[in-house]
Amino acid sequence: MITLLKIAVIGIGATFTMDIYSFIMKLFGIKGLDYRFLGRWIGHMFQGRFYHNKIFDSPVVKYELIIGQTAHYSIGIAFAFLLVMLYGKKWLDNPSLFPALVIGLLTMAAPFFLMQPAFGFGIAGSNLPDPNRARLMSLIIHSVYGFGLFASALIFSKVKS
Repeated sequence: MITLLKIAVIGIGATFTMDIYSFIMKLFGIKGLDYRFLGRWIGHMFQGRFYHNKIFDSPVVKYELIIGQTAHYSIGIAFAFLLVMLYGKKWLDNPSLFPALVIGLLTMAAPFFLMQPAFGFGIAGSNLPDPNRARLMSLIIHSVYGFGLFASALIFSKVKS
């Protein structure tokens, strides 16, 4: 049970690392994903709508920001579990950067092949005005998540000692 809680805390820490990075980027006028749109997408799923021509033009869903933030953190926790499933409990005891970055980069598959097409952005943002910029931003933020996995696990391992 303690291991499950530890993995969840690491996932929350990694996701929070992404949010800190996004906040810093906003200070410089660089926008990232607004999790309201993730919540809007999920909210519309309950109404049987999984694809949007443009998620921005779809009707607002009640509590979409809360839904989106909850999903964002839940996904972050789920990918932390994937890391431990692939690399084992030994990674938790002795975290290293490379496996965490691998998972961070693997997480790019979800937005590229699921979320962005469903939002009406095309595969890997191909329908966006500057798809290469969007891809680069995704690469960076998912690398930050991977680093956050490592940093959170490292901090957690030092705290318990």
